[in-house]
Amino acid sequence: MLTADRSDNITRSQAETIAGWRQGLRSGQRTLADWQGGLLAVSAVPGAGKSHSMAVAAAITIAREKLHQRHQLVIVTLTRSAAANIKDKIKSCLKELGLPPIGYSVNTIHSLALSIASKHPDLSQLDLAERTLVMPSSNHQLIEDTVQNWLSRYPNSYRNLLEGESFDGEETERLRRQSVLRTEILPGLAFTAVREAKSSGLSPAELWQIAKLYPDRYDILSIGAGLYEAYQELLVTKGYSDYDEMIVGALRVMRDPSARQLWQQQVYAVFEDEAQDSSPLQEQLLRQLAGIPNRPDLQPNLIRVGDPNQAINSTFTPADPRYFREFCQECSELVSRGTSRLEKMEQAGRSTPAVMDAANFVLDWGNRYLQPPAPIETDEFTEHLSTPESVFWLQTIRPVSPGDAQPNPIAQDGGVELHTPHDVYASVQAIEQRLTTLYKANPTANAAILVRENRQAKFIFDRLSDWHRLHPEIKLYEAGEGDRTSKIPGEMLTLLQFITRPHSPDYLKAVLKVLLDRKLIEAQDIDALAVFPEQFLYPSILETPQTETVLRAREICCELLRARLLLPHYQLISYFGDRLNYQASELATAEKLADRIAMQTYGRTSIYATMEVLQDIVTTEGFENIDDGSESRYTASGQVTIITMHKAKGLDWDYVFIPFLSDRIPGQLWTPQGAKFLGDFTLSEVARAKIRAHLHQQSIPSEQAAWKLANYLKQGEDLRLLYVAITRAKKLLWLAAEYEAPFLWNRFNWQQGDRLQDSKPSPLFTALCKQFPRLVKN
Repeated sequence: MLTADRSDNITRSQAETIAGWRQGLRSGQRTLADWQGGLLAVSAVPGAGKSHSMAVAAAITIAREKLHQRHQLVIVTLTRSAAANIKDKIKSCLKELGLPPIGYSVNTIHSLALSIASKHPDLSQLDLAERTLVMPSSNHQLIEDTVQNWLSRYPNSYRNLLEGESFDGEETERLRRQSVLRTEILPGLAFTAVREAKSSGLSPAELWQIAKLYPDRYDILSIGAGLYEAYQELLVTKGYSDYDEMIVGALRVMRDPSARQLWQQQVYAVFEDEAQDSSPLQEQLLRQLAGIPNRPDLQPNLIRVGDPNQAINSTFTPADPRYFREFCQECSELVSRGTSRLEKMEQAGRSTPAVMDAANFVLDWGNRYLQPPAPIETDEFTEHLSTPESVFWLQTIRPVSPGDAQPNPIAQDGGVELHTPHDVYASVQAIEQRLTTLYKANPTANAAILVRENRQAKFIFDRLSDWHRLHPEIKLYEAGEGDRTSKIPGEMLTLLQFITRPHSPDYLKAVLKVLLDRKLIEAQDIDALAVFPEQFLYPSILETPQTETVLRAREICCELLRARLLLPHYQLISYFGDRLNYQASELATAEKLADRIAMQTYGRTSIYATMEVLQDIVTTEGFENIDDGSESRYTASGQVTIITMHKAKGLDWDYVFIPFLSDRIPGQLWTPQGAKFLGDFTLSEVARAKIRAHLHQQSIPSEQAAWKLANYLKQGEDLRLLYVAITRAKKLLWLAAEYEAPFLWNRFNWQQGDRLQDSKPSPLFTALCKQFPRLVKN
């Protein structure tokens, strides 16, 4: 409710609109709308309407405080698409209030950090005009160079790793171990240790100190610290910056009193969405930015909204749900002083009660099934490991009250179905039959098939192709990994390789495939065209006349070759984007790529330097698309979307199908056979577990205890991922565990008839069958 001293800032009409909004909000949502300063933690269940209530709260705050371009509300969220979504909602709310779309900005954490760091290059120590922003993977050249530098500096540590366990000095085995260490183990350790330490605010020197306090037989954290040190030196010498460097640079700016005051004067408050996916550095930056100028005694104006049970990024990013839980605990303890509080949004209108019952069972069962690792007893001592937090935050999803603006949907045929098909082929066939029935009854519905990995999605898409031809009225869309990691660098490299060597059959075939994928040419035998490139591109009068489809393909290829002669090389990427009919977001991604190439080839501009940079990006880095923010391509009416569980977060569908629930969910970490000479664990996961144990003020465990802790964290995330998948369903949730399935999906070739293996159901699926026997269909 607006206080008396603030109500004068809004008109009567605006007050009536705000009162109408409040009337339509649930009790937990109203806390957001009524916020007027200080700390606030909001823990919201799936489907609780947190994005809507955050947009309403933002619009009310902008109207009440008369915020403008120089005094803004800053909203921070996880992805560009989420940022675009909430930006549109705030804009719509402000329009209802008769206000222009000003007084706020919506950012990802990295775009916000980039804005702060780039405006103060002297303080941030980041001059991005002279540096290249990279997102290195474990096989990036930067990581490879880091390993090589470490090897030259620490030969004794390397020899210790080489000896490992049970080494008899045999030369062939030595060479094998050298190869595994240099190409797999050390790059993986470098990638993990650098990201974990850097995103947690630890410098190489600090990681060295931690390593000295808690040594083990390989000094794993010491190796990690040495790799981190070498990595940081290479960033400087190569003129690179990574994404964590932007946040570190922004924090350097905020540590300067004058710069901090300047930014705090421009920011009225900070609202953070998806706070469960924050790292320690991110939280520090947002607290600094939300502080009251010249009043360190006052709490910052900071709202953090999230759901610890939907934290599904901690195994491949430094995010950890524990940090948001600790923030919630901090706010709950401050309630008694009346300065801030914790609010739980437990009512949700997304799903039918049957789906909610299944999701709530997962929370309770998961905490009982996965127990934190116990202390490990050795001959010498017992390691007392502080008990990690439980997998789930006990927060029950509850139906909305009668008369709610978003009532819970009516269940479709009971709401939940549990199936046990004979094998994965029968599972897809059962999905076909169910979809046919559902869409016959409701042609405008939408549905999703959620899987763990892209290989499973490709299998389902392939198996559904015949069914789709029989039902062309139902759209079938596979949301592959390319939605996030762009295919554009690969396409640009393919086109450049072709125009520099058009006589190469391989390059000609590759460019024809790009044209075919982009639907610029009709389907044809591109292998036959590529056999004799000269004959295809410049046929003589003695050749057999080309068909219309072949002529069209030749015309486009010749246009590309003419562009090489007519345009400077630095304009070719823009031209290629236009020629391949890129959409707006793809053209923006191509421009971003061109800017990146220009920075990296400064002083050595040539088409071959461009190709060198592209080759490095394609082989060792995931170049991100610029997302247009639209989620409709996943949830369109009359469509079946095949999508991974990770990508499905934040979306929902009328009907959700989750097949392939084997006993690998939740799954154990595993040690590659070639790396077992070090022991039955991986150095990267041990380093990750040790760093996190230190950050959470737990005793640093041995490598075996750290491996157990890493397994616990990984299995917990597996269960949270399944919880997220289950809560995407509105009217019907369809689950299946097959008796026969591939042993490893990434090695399963169904086109060649690879055999299936006996498979056991996930323990969670078995528990659901016991808890809800009436839902078991076969």
